[in-house]
Amino acid sequence: MSKRGPAASKKLLTGLIGAPIAHSASPAMHERAAEALGLRGHYQLIEVAGADAAGLAMMLEGVRRLGFAGVNVTYPYKEAVVPLLDELAPGAAAMGAVNTVVASDGRLTGHNTDTTGFARAVAPLLAPAGNSVAVIGAGGVGKAIAFALASLKVTDIRIFDNEPGRAEKLVSLLAAPGGARVAMSVEDALDGATGLVNGTPVGMLPDRGMPVPATLLHENLWVADAVYSPLITPLLAAAQAKGARIMTGRELAIYQAADAFELFTGLAPSTDVMGEAFDGVMAERSSTTNAA
Repeated sequence: MSKRGPAASKKLLTGLIGAPIAHSASPAMHERAAEALGLRGHYQLIEVAGADAAGLAMMLEGVRRLGFAGVNVTYPYKEAVVPLLDELAPGAAAMGAVNTVVASDGRLTGHNTDTTGFARAVAPLLAPAGNSVAVIGAGGVGKAIAFALASLKVTDIRIFDNEPGRAEKLVSLLAAPGGARVAMSVEDALDGATGLVNGTPVGMLPDRGMPVPATLLHENLWVADAVYSPLITPLLAAAQAKGARIMTGRELAIYQAADAFELFTGLAPSTDVMGEAFDGVMAERSSTTNAA
């Protein structure tokens, strides 16, 4: 991680670019982490739907000039921001997707902490050997997930996307030790798989869809979802009902945020503090939903 020093000023301005992002737990996680380290942190949601390259460039110029230590980037801009940055960290360059932009000395550098965060989150689910994992979605999140699995020496990664060309491109970028391949259907991706990861926004509120049919889920499969709003997505609920082990989007959200915070500040935040902030947001959202 880079070592930078906003701690000296006791102020930290960061944010998130994407749409829709009103549901994001990132402000709470980053601001609580900053407070625990003696910083006055503000995390600004920058929600702009349908931005073109010129619009994104304008937002990034604001990040460069307005005192931001950096910003996170989420759907649908993780790939679109890549050509607009001054430089890319090796991992982000390899996959062509960015979720964290660090502003330093007038320059913007892209990183991908979805990859490092997902690797930390999913490691306990993997067997010592012989993992075959189906990844649904080859967009910005799907790329990060596939690269994380490859970094953990998963030897069989099956990638399905509704746009086959995106899956083909991702497979060509991966250097998985035993290979990655394009799955021609979700059935093909899950045939003999030991794990399944949803890297699409399907199931994120208000959507209540599922990226794979429930009939393909079973008790010998572990299932992870990058979506965390809701925490138990329709996919995870169906997997639980079949007796499968599940991983919610909680751990990915916390670990990617912690890695991004360290890139922004040079300081390692408490994942416990970030986790408490995340849980608080989810509890408040649940009570509001139940009250309605």
